[in-house]
Amino acid sequence: MKSLKLAALIENLNRFVSFVHTCSEECGFEGKRLMEIELAVEEAMVNIFNYAYPEGEGQVEMQCALKEGKKFVIEIHDKGIPFDTLSRSDPNTTSDIGDREIGGLGIYFIKKVADEVRYSRKDDMNILTVVFLV
Repeated sequence: MKSLKLAALIENLNRFVSFVHTCSEECGFEGKRLMEIELAVEEAMVNIFNYAYPEGEGQVEMQCALKEGKKFVIEIHDKGIPFDTLSRSDPNTTSDIGDREIGGLGIYFIKKVADEVRYSRKDDMNILTVVFLV
């Protein structure tokens, strides 16, 4: 399993996206699917950067691995405030844009492009697991 741990700062976004890009390519992803993986990670990371540590700076760790020969698994760990991204209901994408609630589209996007998304909280740590089938 490959891992990258950095401060949860927007300035580190490109390093995380580059990290997952390299891991994804090594697993054989390319084109549109590679871009979807990068965007899903970007959405998750921006949420952590913006909301996980309202009282100050924290760390975030991303791990990537190919499991069972067919599952590319990305785990994102942070010790920020508890936030189960999956508990939020999907936004209404059919209503007029002016009538929609602000926020939630990034999480919705992640759930739509990934093959599996899980959240858990263990030892004061948020763990977001995003799986893409190879």
